[in-house]
Amino acid sequence: MSDSNRDRAHPLSPVEKGVGHTLKRQLKPRHIAMISIGGAIGTGLFLGTGNALKTGGPVGLLLGYTIVGTICYAMMLCLGEMISYLPIPGGHIKLAERFVNPAVLIHHGLELLVQWVTITLPAELSASAVLIDYWEHRRISDAAWISVCLVVVILINTLGAGAYGETEFFFVSFKVITIVGLLILGVILDLGGGPNHDRIGFRYWKHPGPFVQFHGIGGAKGRFLGWWSVMTQAAFSYIGTEIVGMAAGEAKNPGQNLPKAIKRIYIRILLFYIGGAWIIGWLVPSNDKHLGLTSDAASSPFVIAISRAGIKGLPSVINAAIVRSAWSAASSDLYISSRTLYGLAISGNAPQVFARTSKSGLPYVSVTFCALFCSLAYMGVKSGSLKVFGWLSNMTATAGLMTWFGIAFTYVRFYAGMKAQGYDRSKLPFSSRLQPYAAWYVIVSTLVICFFSGFQVFLKGGWKRADFITSYLPFALFPILYFGARYLLYKTPMVDAADMNFITGTVQDPYDEPPPKNILEKFWARV
Repeated sequence: MSDSNRDRAHPLSPVEKGVGHTLKRQLKPRHIAMISIGGAIGTGLFLGTGNALKTGGPVGLLLGYTIVGTICYAMMLCLGEMISYLPIPGGHIKLAERFVNPAVLIHHGLELLVQWVTITLPAELSASAVLIDYWEHRRISDAAWISVCLVVVILINTLGAGAYGETEFFFVSFKVITIVGLLILGVILDLGGGPNHDRIGFRYWKHPGPFVQFHGIGGAKGRFLGWWSVMTQAAFSYIGTEIVGMAAGEAKNPGQNLPKAIKRIYIRILLFYIGGAWIIGWLVPSNDKHLGLTSDAASSPFVIAISRAGIKGLPSVINAAIVRSAWSAASSDLYISSRTLYGLAISGNAPQVFARTSKSGLPYVSVTFCALFCSLAYMGVKSGSLKVFGWLSNMTATAGLMTWFGIAFTYVRFYAGMKAQGYDRSKLPFSSRLQPYAAWYVIVSTLVICFFSGFQVFLKGGWKRADFITSYLPFALFPILYFGARYLLYKTPMVDAADMNFITGTVQDPYDEPPPKNILEKFWARV
């Protein structure tokens, strides 16, 4: 199909045609690398693993985080191949419009926007207040701490993508150092190197046991449900890995730097999550009374292990690290939500006012609008930050998994279009031999996890209306938004593989980054 015929069949926005593209490519290679490794790592890894250990046991925890890790990696293979070749503004939501149907953009865009701006961002801000309560013991209102965190997050984002990239570079650097330090300390404590010289080994895998009998349900059924309960919590921890897709439109030299970032994803999965699950399962028994008791450092399995070993002072250091992680994750949440809204606007699916940008490339209207929703975090002041954080976590996991589903389905269509038009995928900036099987693995597994995510409410005596709504609302929005937009708004069929546009918006010219200036920059440049 000729370029002119393709453009008539599927009109492109002015941005896609290269006219009026006002976002600036300010994210340097080291920014993209660090964002991909740990940009959205927040409270899920530090605190959520405690609840997962309590409900699933050490083996259930390890299996849950390993399985969801494989799903996350497969999803990133899908996303990486597409955005490395087509690093367009709007990321995977614009790719869904191009390769599937405009109705998918409505679903992806709105659900992604709802996920980040009304769920994940308030969740991290709410969690930050609870974390600070670890020191303050509510001497100062949670509203005050939420306001302080909110000012920091908004300030970072209003300074532009370059400032966001710089702050994330240092935030993530400290995150990585903290996590690696905790893992090393965990191995030392397990081998008896702590003050109490207690060699733990696999003691807690034997007693209280490798699995937890979920809600006291006996036999294999109870152990299976214990493991399954970990899956949703693990998803909450992994959600945000795909943020690099939304950053592609502002990345310098995306054809070289995005593939490098995607290839580093395994570090995050293996070292941080699976490695962390191993260590936690060694150090803390699943029946420890502090697990899941609060949502601050006191319930972090790392802090529990350190306290049990008789080390003093470190819990406060870890709490400070978790607070920084919450701020970093909240900053990333506002970044991705504002770019999602910008992507909807340039596609004509949101008011054009949200496509306005400053001379420096900041979509200031989108950032301002999304920042207004941060006030949802104040819900936790009266009803309790811990309860609100739990509700928001449930919704985040389900909404995030549906985003992964959409990315994988978009890739299936991308793969079909490449094959139909005779493109050699091996010549793309990034490609994987696991495709298209990895994409289908993501599609099936995300649907299964979402469908059974709220199983607890169907157990005897387990019905809670709030839990049911927060578990299934994002899942139910998919068919409503997609079929509503397709048959009532657009009334267009799925894009034919032979008509897909693989020309507009491909990788840009190379960019040479200045040499590193400080120790952290030199270290990560070598990595």
